Amino acid sequence: MTLAIFDLDNTLLGGDSDHAWNDFLVEQGIVDRDHFRRENDRFHRAYDAGTLDIHEYLAFALAPLTRHTREELDELHRQFMAERIEPIILSQGEALLESHRARGDRILIITATNRFVTGPIAARLGVEHLIAVEPEMVEGRYTGRVDGIPSFREGKITRLEHWLEAQGISLEGAVFYSDSQNDLPLLERVDHPVAVDPDPVLADIAGQRNWQIITLRDRDERRDSL
Repeated sequence: MTLAIFDLDNTLLGGDSDHAWNDFLVEQGIVDRDHFRRENDRFHRAYDAGTLDIHEYLAFALAPLTRHTREELDELHRQFMAERIEPIILSQGEALLESHRARGDRILIITATNRFVTGPIAARLGVEHLIAVEPEMVEGRYTGRVDGIPSFREGKITRLEHWLEAQGISLEGAVFYSDSQNDLPLLERVDHPVAVDPDPVLADIAGQRNWQIITLRDRDERRDSL
């Protein structure tokens, strides 16, 4: 059994679910339109540039969760899934997942987006194992804080090591699919790094190191269509 690890945003999805969720909140009138959209775009640019302060970003991104009950949030997420996520699920990504299932591989999604946003997406993709940023909950309400280490850059390695220990498996022979330069620490740790529709920095590094580069998008699909 091989471990097949997947990034989510701009890898299995033709866009960024975190950015899309924040835009969705703006569209629903749940957050201040001008300020929230401006900050959302600013953080998104920092992520693409490899300069994101993950703690600053999470303080921003998790704050709206504190203002609603879990029931209200779940209803919003159902609408979000139908309107924003279903259209960007990549059919070739689903086919790649299925090819690993057919080989009997264990599949894991690891993402810097929080579990509230990504849990239902992983379930929709039929992936049982998910490592994501864990938003803290107290008495059934989100606090706006993070529980544990954010699964971002080197944090993905730390969280993955804990998961591997709990599962009783190793990284031997593992493959990791990602689009982002932010995932270089983990790409460098696995036996089989794969750049998927990579950003320019990752594309350059993958070419220099002879890593496999693939696309999961049709010719007319643009990177980060959101």
